Amino acid sequence: NINNSIKTTIKPKTKCCLCSLSNSSLSFPGHPEIFPLVFTEKTQEIFNCRTDLDVTEEKPYKFVKKEDIIQDMKTRAAVSDFHPVKKIVLEYPGEELLIVFDKDFRYGQNFYLVGNEEAKESILNPPESVEEEGEAKEGTEDEFVYKPPIHKPWVSLGSEKEIKEESVKEPLTKFGAQIIFSDRNASSDKHGYIECTSYQDKNFSIKQLEKDVGTQVVAKVKETGTQTKWTYPRNATTQYYPREFTEKEKELCLASEELNEFLLSVALRVEIALQQNEIMNAFFDDWKALAEEESAFGGKADAYLKEYQSFTDLHYVKDRTVSCICWHPTIYGIIAVSLLERLSFEERVQMSGKLLFRKSLVLFWSFSDPIHPQLMLECPEDIYCFQFCPSDPNIIAGGCRNGQVVLWDISEYEERLQNAKTGAGIFSIFLQPTFIQAQQTGTDPPMVRYCAVSSIEYGHKGVVTDIHWLSEYFEVNRMGVTFENRAGVCVQLVTCSPDCYILFWDIRAQTTKVVAQVPTQLSSEKKREEKIIEAPPDVPTTFKHLDQSWRPLIKVLDATEDGDISRGGWWVLMLEGHWGSKDGEFIYTDWKMEKDSDSGRMISQKPSNKYTIHDGLVHTVQRSPFFRDIILTVGGWNFAIWKEGVTSGPLLQSCCSAKRYTIGHWSLSRAGVFFIGREDGNIDIWDLLEKTHEPSQTQNISISLITCIKPWIASSKQHFLAVSDNLGTLHVLDISWTLSHPSSNEHSSIHYYFEREVKQLKYFDQRQEFRAKERKEIELEKQRKKTVRSILKLTESACLFSFLEVCGPLPPGPVSSDTPIC
Repeated sequence: NINNSIKTTIKPKTKCCLCSLSNSSLSFPGHPEIFPLVFTEKTQEIFNCRTDLDVTEEKPYKFVKKEDIIQDMKTRAAVSDFHPVKKIVLEYPGEELLIVFDKDFRYGQNFYLVGNEEAKESILNPPESVEEEGEAKEGTEDEFVYKPPIHKPWVSLGSEKEIKEESVKEPLTKFGAQIIFSDRNASSDKHGYIECTSYQDKNFSIKQLEKDVGTQVVAKVKETGTQTKWTYPRNATTQYYPREFTEKEKELCLASEELNEFLLSVALRVEIALQQNEIMNAFFDDWKALAEEESAFGGKADAYLKEYQSFTDLHYVKDRTVSCICWHPTIYGIIAVSLLERLSFEERVQMSGKLLFRKSLVLFWSFSDPIHPQLMLECPEDIYCFQFCPSDPNIIAGGCRNGQVVLWDISEYEERLQNAKTGAGIFSIFLQPTFIQAQQTGTDPPMVRYCAVSSIEYGHKGVVTDIHWLSEYFEVNRMGVTFENRAGVCVQLVTCSPDCYILFWDIRAQTTKVVAQVPTQLSSEKKREEKIIEAPPDVPTTFKHLDQSWRPLIKVLDATEDGDISRGGWWVLMLEGHWGSKDGEFIYTDWKMEKDSDSGRMISQKPSNKYTIHDGLVHTVQRSPFFRDIILTVGGWNFAIWKEGVTSGPLLQSCCSAKRYTIGHWSLSRAGVFFIGREDGNIDIWDLLEKTHEPSQTQNISISLITCIKPWIASSKQHFLAVSDNLGTLHVLDISWTLSHPSSNEHSSIHYYFEREVKQLKYFDQRQEFRAKERKEIELEKQRKKTVRSILKLTESACLFSFLEVCGPLPPGPVSSDTPIC
């Protein structure tokens, strides 16, 4: 309809006002008032003209203000899609321009601009065409009138003779008969094989006058042969006997210096070859490595997280969220999660009575049964974090909301967890009941009660936000000094809390020497400890000596005293630690105690470095598993990557995200990959080999915020990522080959990237110092000039007064600095 209206209203004789424009070549041929344009998705969003949404084939018109187009051309400059018609827009007389959606690309692009007001009015309000008498309408077709065919006699043209000649006349009596083969002379039979050799016809001699040949400049090549000369092979035999040296010749040969030099050179080359064989893997598959490298850099479609399994429970997980995830260190397919009540502080106060009757739990799930938990750990309060003991996975330590530390011993249920991984086969999926039936009729899993809990008086005053076991190779004394752990068993752990304290705990029974160092107990406490309290029959007596009386070994106070400790990075080396605060601060300090000069007490040192990078609560502080001095922090709307020892700032700081970040974790198999969880249920996958300014991929996992992320390497071919959300659902994702298998040079590439960023920070600091020094010199120069001017004025005044004293007063009239005195 638009095209027809243009044809009927704009006639060839009509003069267009745009014909005189310098860039009229941009218009469509035959229609100088039409200017085809290409609108990208960004331009469509800016001017609200998205195809098939804002503009359609039925309603293709869109009015755009002239000032908006001019502002877009100023903002985006040459990137603006209106840049080719900049002059048309600036000289347009009206305030609004008409943009038309060209779905069929009649004018070559997806949109076109109407260049004048007359054409715009003609397109929006096409006039009715008036047909003059005696003239046919332009663009109309003659009315079709059906005429029935007329019967005519058939006239023969000789085709029946050709059909008769080609028809088979002999009867088909031999059809299906037995075939008899016999020999015959091919030269005498006309149907035999006759060779037709090619020959040159002398009657024709065509000379090629022109020939099309394509050439390309290439390097000169030369073919040579060596060591071989082809001859016609013949059978031949040779008889010989070995020629041996005489005894005298052998002695002369062995005693010669040439032979000794030759043997020494050969021995040296053999030694070098053996060393190379030790350094290089002779059985390395270069072809496979090449394929891995190509898939790592080019296979972007393979970089994804695939849903492997999900776990939830209608009874235990209802109205709760997952606060912590831990994979079982030794048993395949066993994963544990802790649960929190999904309540605000006001709701928790109002429902405090009901919450006393609802048990706080840690659930153990198995890949073999996604419906029923395999084991449950009973907790005195909601567990915010927990960890398996590295040296004994049956020992579990957890941190409670009320500040207590809890210990469990699940040795009796180890066999149950091991059998759970093989309890279901592939055919058991069809034999299992539905999800609702299983939840209603399923039996409860065994409940394991905690065997020890710390003293609430000497523990944290707030929720325990993170807990970690110290390495089995060292331990810490009360002075904060590390020494070797000869037993080789993990016996100490560390906790942090928003009460600004970091506490060190020891699970061993306190000796007499240690008891002498602690403050003297009250008499009521001594009496309470002397009472023998027998543990219930279902509670292990592993940590009976710690129950209700467990105290921290060391208390490290946050010297800032103005920020809560939300998450600690507990990869402890030389007792140096990192933690993030509630206010978004990243703090670096030494946990070694020092003596106060005033009071003489042992106190913790002040933080050596403190940075304010994040604009919210810091959720993650984690060292890289590949580079021990690289640290990832996540909080607020951004994340940062730090290098230990670099005090000028982070190596990489992300821009503010559209949604808040909730958790982060490094990849366990690739040095340049880490995962960031967001509050909208998405996970950002960052690959520093591919991009450093934005995530390489964003994948949706849930409809609620991500609470925890925990990767796990089951085997060389199976890499899993456990992700939990605020609704209490645990998602186990299968990490693709590209995200789990590094390229051959990934470690060195990432290391080079970090070193390059360190050099960039040092260069930036040097430039800052240089600029500060330059500004200071400029200020000093200004001050010097100002002082000189003041001295000159004072000197001039002194000279004037001396002249008055010698020569008398000046003649009447105004006196200024320009008045001649001498």
